[in-house]
Amino acid sequence: MTAWTPEDQDLLAETYALTLTAGDDGQGEGVEIGMVVVDGDLYVRAYRGVRSRWYQAARDHGHGRIRVAGVTRDVCFRTRDLELSPGLEAAFRAKYGALADALVASPEARAATIRIDPAPVPDPGPAR
Repeated sequence: MTAWTPEDQDLLAETYALTLTAGDDGQGEGVEIGMVVVDGDLYVRAYRGVRSRWYQAARDHGHGRIRVAGVTRDVCFRTRDLELSPGLEAAFRAKYGALADALVASPEARAATIRIDPAPVPDPGPAR
């Protein structure tokens, strides 16, 4: 797993939402969604649960792109076997207030939690 840089973590924590696009092209409109950083990991939730189209696309493709404040990053989506930080609920509430209870605290939204990791940087191979 590749970790977010401290600069990326600050940008993500200070920004209200990101735009997520799943799949190879990453060029579609994407979906704007709230996110939180907890213990250096980036999380989003689908408030409509696992039947949400964008959640299913992220789960099925496993990779895509995010855009945050004009910055684009290739990413990997992890939806299975997540060990969720105990601070995740509190982080959503701290960032989004009462809106968090309505959008991301339901059992359906909890079931549709995604951890977003930076995509690994390809190995350039031996220097010539």
